[in-house]
Amino acid sequence: MKDEDADWLIYHLLPQDTAITPEEIQRLSGLDAKAVGESLARLEQYLLVVRPEGKVRVLSVGESLVACQVKYDQSLPYTIENGVIKARKEQP
Repeated sequence: MKDEDADWLIYHLLPQDTAITPEEIQRLSGLDAKAVGESLARLEQYLLVVRPEGKVRVLSVGESLVACQVKYDQSLPYTIENGVIKARKEQP
């Protein structure tokens, strides 16, 4: 299975209102643990999911947009690290 197909499958198996474990995703998808882990890492990099406390949760559209802006807009005076808003450190 192609990476993008695995990502699409896993993303659409995730519940919109609660977090689930990677093991549950593996059971639902039929994919092995390595494929699920790699896909979740990509989905997290794409700012579509977060993995707090060993579970996986889908980000809402608003959360995803804010995460994207914080990650890529270096003109913002703040950043978000582990759910905490912090003043952005000036770059030398």
